[in-house]
Amino acid sequence: MRILFIVILAGIAMAQAPTGQESAMLKAVDAEAPAAASFLERLVNMNSGTFNPLGVRSVADVLDTELRLLGFTTRLLSGDAVKRGPHLVAERKGTHGKRVLLIGHMDTVFEPSNPFQRFSRAGDLAVGPGTDDMKGGLVVMLSALKAMQKASALADTNITVFITGDEEAAGDPISISRGAMIAAGKSNDYALCFESAARRNGKDYGTISRRGAAQWEIRVRAKTGHSSQIFTDAMGDGAIYELSRILNAFYEQLREPNLTYSVGMVLGGNGIAVEPGDRATVSGKPNIVPGEALAIGDVRALSPEQVARTKDKMQSILAKNLKGTTADLKFEDLYPPMPPTPGNVALLAKLNEVNKTLGEPEMEPLDPMQRGAGDISFIAPYVDSISGMGAAGAGSHAAGESIDLSRMPIQAKRAALLIYRLTR
Repeated sequence: MRILFIVILAGIAMAQAPTGQESAMLKAVDAEAPAAASFLERLVNMNSGTFNPLGVRSVADVLDTELRLLGFTTRLLSGDAVKRGPHLVAERKGTHGKRVLLIGHMDTVFEPSNPFQRFSRAGDLAVGPGTDDMKGGLVVMLSALKAMQKASALADTNITVFITGDEEAAGDPISISRGAMIAAGKSNDYALCFESAARRNGKDYGTISRRGAAQWEIRVRAKTGHSSQIFTDAMGDGAIYELSRILNAFYEQLREPNLTYSVGMVLGGNGIAVEPGDRATVSGKPNIVPGEALAIGDVRALSPEQVARTKDKMQSILAKNLKGTTADLKFEDLYPPMPPTPGNVALLAKLNEVNKTLGEPEMEPLDPMQRGAGDISFIAPYVDSISGMGAAGAGSHAAGESIDLSRMPIQAKRAALLIYRLTR
């Protein structure tokens, strides 16, 4: 019993108690919580769908004001060249401590035409577009910075805030839409991403790896004519049967660990047209052999090698065309993978020291299969990074998306202490 008691005391001693400034920050977060929830409601009720650049700009203006009040020098980076809303960059230049980059995004998947538009609340549960992904995370970030300011802990720090306006559908080309963010990553020592927290079965996890994402498109062309001639040597098998063969082969032959591949849109017939925003039209008749077929989907993988291997397998499947058909594959890399580097592991250890101070359980690394791609992956090759510092919620990208308001102060405290300790 005495040995066990000593071991317990040793474990308690290992936890770093909050300093005076840290204690002031923790109190400030709690005092700010009601205002933070109100500010979240304001942001959520401002539509900022990725393809609504004016709405994104409106959110940027609100955030710009908040960051300038915290002593940051701010600027907007136009997204006009890639047909997107702006990015917001805010900086504090100091003389001590590590340089920390905080990232997030203003846009959501909910365009103005979507019926899911407004914030509602029942107790600690708030529902609304972008509550979880990721306006809640932006509020967590601001709450942490406000707490640091109230505790006089922002002075002389090196902190950059980079909030994109097109994370849900990055503008093309990436060299323009993510060039400035990549440069910011290269000039900092740590990067913290405030996308939604990873919480599973009441337990928090640290995101130190994320799979990358690539988009693929298959176009099938075939002879067209009267349906009575299908399967003949003269007519062939038609575009839809060929596309069905390809997709079925993908389903059966591409599987491997840490890889997913999804089909998001399929069209077959004649006169296929895909418009911006992924709206599409096609015509067809039951007695005409379809001359065109189109499928669009994505691949998510944990390494560049896995992406390349999958692409090669897809190409080999396309090459075995049915009679009278041809198929072409277009492959576009969207988000690079974020592997679990030693630096990321070490950064999670620093976050777990914060958890000890807060009396929170240790956070294990999240399985990368449990998380999609994100902006953090563009800068992860250049700087030690961790994601999931934002709000805890559920149902992102779908009507009914929600956030647990009771977890926001906890996330803000984690962020404030981690940023503070990194910048000492």
